[in-house]
Amino acid sequence: EQERNGETVPEYLHHVARRLEEENDRVISYLDQSTQKPLISAIEKQLLGEHMTAILQKGLSTLLDENRVTELTLLYQLFSKVKGGLPVLLQFWRDYIKSFGGEVVGSPEKDKDMVQELLDFKDKMDHVAQRCFQRNETFINAMKEAFESFINKRPNKPAELIAKYVDSKLRAGNKEATEEELERILDKIMIIFRFIHGKDVFEAFYKKDLAKRLLVGKSASVDAEKSMLSKLKHECGAAFTSKLEGMFKDMELSKDIMIQFKQYMQNQSEPSNIELTVNILTMGYWPTYTPMEVHLPTEMVKLQEVFKMFYLGKHSGRKLQWQPTLGHAVLKAEFKEGKKELQVSLFQTLVLLMFNEGEEFTVEEIHTATGIEDGELRRTLQSLACGKARVLNKNPRGKDVEDGDRFNFNNDFKHKLFRIKINQIQMKETVEEQVSTTERVFQDRQYQIDAAVVRIMKMRKTLSHNLLVSELYNQLKFPVKPGDLKKRIESLIDRDYMERDKESPNQYHYVA
Repeated sequence: EQERNGETVPEYLHHVARRLEEENDRVISYLDQSTQKPLISAIEKQLLGEHMTAILQKGLSTLLDENRVTELTLLYQLFSKVKGGLPVLLQFWRDYIKSFGGEVVGSPEKDKDMVQELLDFKDKMDHVAQRCFQRNETFINAMKEAFESFINKRPNKPAELIAKYVDSKLRAGNKEATEEELERILDKIMIIFRFIHGKDVFEAFYKKDLAKRLLVGKSASVDAEKSMLSKLKHECGAAFTSKLEGMFKDMELSKDIMIQFKQYMQNQSEPSNIELTVNILTMGYWPTYTPMEVHLPTEMVKLQEVFKMFYLGKHSGRKLQWQPTLGHAVLKAEFKEGKKELQVSLFQTLVLLMFNEGEEFTVEEIHTATGIEDGELRRTLQSLACGKARVLNKNPRGKDVEDGDRFNFNNDFKHKLFRIKINQIQMKETVEEQVSTTERVFQDRQYQIDAAVVRIMKMRKTLSHNLLVSELYNQLKFPVKPGDLKKRIESLIDRDYMERDKESPNQYHYVA
């Protein structure tokens, strides 16, 4: 019986199942028992065997798209009866996952939902494999392969977005999840993270976001943070997380140092009316921040000096470098409506303090007085005069800060809260930041390739190009192209770490 025209695949599957049942009933009722096997297998061959590819081409993706659990179960049962049925189904299943996932990962316009879509898709496919495909190992493994294949088709972006997704879940203000739900989300994220080849890209973005959460006190829960770290450690080894763990240690040590500093301040002859909190960060653990020189008010500079005396008195031989880009402060302000407290970045602080000295300033005057870099200054002024909480007025009005704009103190400022956090645009990741993080990862990879080449050559003394390259593939933890390796090898030859053989240019010798 041919596949009947106009019938959908689900209908056809139910039809086949019915026909098999009818024939079975017939055998039981009035045919010789010995004819059962050949009869049934003839029907399976005619109704299914001849049309397997057609059925799958026409129907599998619709069944999976629409999550038709009953029909998928039936499909698996019927196909497992026919010779070669399951291998064909397996191939189509693998292709479906690759093409669906490739679509999600490969469309930049969908980036903001990519990770959530991948998590939902993985859940759905897991469910099908468990319920409809009887937990068949081969199908589960094919799904893993397919995920790994499509997620690495677009290098770096998925890793970066997974890191940002984790950040959004671990950041305070993510109120929707209880501790248990958060734990479940992190477990699911780890499954997707496992498929990624360039884990160093994830680490760079994760580290940058973690730094912000820690320094601005924005972590939703220390337990969740620690739990995520232990998952990463379990997955990638201790070397991968040692810097991240170092960041937590720094924060805890800084708390102790601050307790001692408070006591130290009480014994000073002239106590300061500003309360200073310092986080001491070990350079190697944290992301690199571009140091900026800005003009601090004298009482702040004085206080920094006091802290420096105190700290270097305890730890000799260390060097302190202040990072004004990361600083923040609470300012007391008086408006017509009454007193308020403003929670602001250090740059915002420097700008606002100017209005204790005068009524109105131009962008240029503020730039000269504070020394804040131009782009950063414009962003800061924008946050104070063009955002939700406008403590400054800008003339002429407008969204962007232009040359010659003038600013004055907004005495009529009103707000229902007593302490107002004026959003620092510094907390938003700028495009430059994103590019520089990615560039740093590549820079880092170059060093790692160089180090690996030298390590291998030092051990082997002489190696052919092909053997060296295959050894590098074994040792490096991130995906590399042969062309990249060739460039690094050339560069090491130029720098006299190794040399080509005079006779056969494909042989290299280590230069001690």
